[in-house]
Parts: sequence; C-alpha cells; structure tokens
Amino acid sequence: MITVKAPGKLYIAGEYAVVETGFPAILVALNQFVTVTVEESDDYGTINSQQYKETPLYWKREGDNMIFDNRDNPLHYILSAIRLTESYAQSLNKTMKCYHLRIDSDLDSPDGKKYGLGSSAAVTVATVKALCRFYDLPIANNILFKLSAIAHLDIQGNGSLGDIAASVYGGWIAYRSFDREWLKSARNTFNLKKLLSIEWPQLSVELLTPPTDLELLIGWTGSPASTSHLVDAVGLKKAEKRLSYQDFLNSSKQCLLNMIEGFHNHSIEVIQKEIRKNRELLQELGRLSNVEIETPLLHLLCETAEKAKGAAKTSGAGGGDCGIVVINKKYETQLLTDSWKKIGINPLKLHVHQISD
Repeated sequence: MITVKAPGKLYIAGEYAVVETGFPAILVALNQFVTVTVEESDDYGTINSQQYKETPLYWKREGDNMIFDNRDNPLHYILSAIRLTESYAQSLNKTMKCYHLRIDSDLDSPDGKKYGLGSSAAVTVATVKALCRFYDLPIANNILFKLSAIAHLDIQGNGSLGDIAASVYGGWIAYRSFDREWLKSARNTFNLKKLLSIEWPQLSVELLTPPTDLELLIGWTGSPASTSHLVDAVGLKKAEKRLSYQDFLNSSKQCLLNMIEGFHNHSIEVIQKEIRKNRELLQELGRLSNVEIETPLLHLLCETAEKAKGAAKTSGAGGGDCGIVVINKKYETQLLTDSWKKIGINPLKLHVHQISD
C-alpha cells in the first residue's frame, strides 16, 4: 500500500495577473491535505472518496442542450491525473495494474463547503504522486509539476497552475506561469516523455524565506467561490478594455517584483506595503471588469485587519472564500480574530507547510 499527501494553498498576491504568461504571484502551501492511498488489486480497481461522492455537477443551457461544467468536480481531476500518469508509465514500459485508489481530503469544511484552498490542484498532485510511486516512476518535483499541470489543465482549461506549484513545492513560493499556448502546440509535437524533460517557456518557481517576524493570518468568509467562473468573467472584460487591463498587468508585475525583493531582504514593511498595493489593484480590476472580487465581508475582513496593524487583502479569485493578513508577530492578534468571529468570519488555524522530500 502506498500513501501520499499534497497540501492545499493560498494566494498571497498576484492573482489574475498570474494567469498571463510570465507574470508573477506569491503563494503558500498550507498544512491541510489531500491524501491518496493506492493498493494493488488482482482483478478490478476502485476509486473511493467519502468527501467527493456527493459533489454536485454544475451545468447550464446552450440553446436546448445541457452543458456540464466539470471544473469544480474533483472526480474529473482524479481521472485526468490517472490517465496522464498511466500514459507516462506506459512510455517507460511499465506494466499496467489494477488498484484501489482512496482519496481523503481535509481541504473543505465539515459541512462540505470549500475553503478555497485549492482542493482540485491538491487532489491532482496527490493522485499523480501516488501513482508514480505505485509504478516506480521518476518523481522529481519538476516532473510531478508538469504531469499535474497537464492533467489539471485538461479539465480546468484556464488558470495559472500556481496552485499546482504550491502543492508540489510547498512553503512560500514565487511563481510565474508557463506559456500555455506553447504547451498546446508542444503536446502535438513531442511525446509525453520528451515533453516532461524539456524546459517550459517562462515557467519559474522560486522558494521564498519569509522574515522571521512575519505572521500569516487567514480568515474564511463561509461563502465558497468558483475560481474558474471568476477568471472567465474577468477574461471576457479584458478583451474589451485592453489598455486598462495591460495597465493592471504592468502594475501587478512591479508590485510583485517589489514584494519578492522584500522577501529577499527580509523586510516585513516592504511586503506589507505591496500587499496593500496589490489589494488596490485588485479592487480596480473588479471595477474594471464588473466582477465582485472583494465582497462586503472580505472588505470587513481587510479593514478590521488594517486597524490591527496588519496588511490585508483577498486571496485567490475573491468573490468569497478567504482573505489573508500579513502582520508583525510583535502585535497581539486575539482582538482581531475575535472581531472576525463577531462579523461571521472564521479564523482558520492553519500554518505554512514545508515539503522536505
């Protein structure tokens, strides 16, 4: 029996801009996990998950047709990860086997609501990692990332894959997305083994060390959001307002470069300054695209944190889910978290997870 786990993630800064090739974002991996267990079977296989068995299917109408949206259904990511990893195994002349695969997740709330911690990415990474070990395949982090990114992209279709990087590498990371148009062409040009071995244009993952006085606080609004749908909505508007959107991209890039330099120089003051700047940029993007990135409850989360001397913003696509606060450890935070609870925000007692293997 083989058991592996992959952590969830949160975006610290750089959301939306990171969807564009080469634009940076900062993420953290968290100590909440998807765990995948694989056990060889003689004649049939199963895929079992207590958490995902009743996950709803979303659909809409296009004319008279029902169109299903699989992007929020973890089962499709699991199946995609299985297909791709087994293709990789076959390219290395491994014999296919039957197995029982079990998935356990603590990335959602007890009542099944999503925290916004990247469960679809974590389940993809954990499934790929478990099957690579099951088939005794090379499993360096760059290979794990590429396999998981392809499997995830095959289902989601959009996004930066930063959540995949966080689940693979752990800790604090600065991430720049690869050229997905290049990947589409490359998949028609190279076999899978070759595609995993070559450099992907503009892909960059840098491990960051936070200042010792930095504390990360996370508040959950209790309102799940769909990243795929929010990214779609912003994408529709960027075509209409190209110049304004390009200004957002350029400003976000400079903000993130400054923030990364703040990590290099162990300056919590610089990091906080750029967190606040990134919040302003996302607020402006929301107005530009007519998408509610910072909901009223996320706004309250941020404003109460600012009064407590923290730098706060939405995390990820916004529209619900979580907000983050970067604060100096010398400040007492109990009053802040107590005030969150009074207005319906749940402080999540999570910590950054480092991956050692």
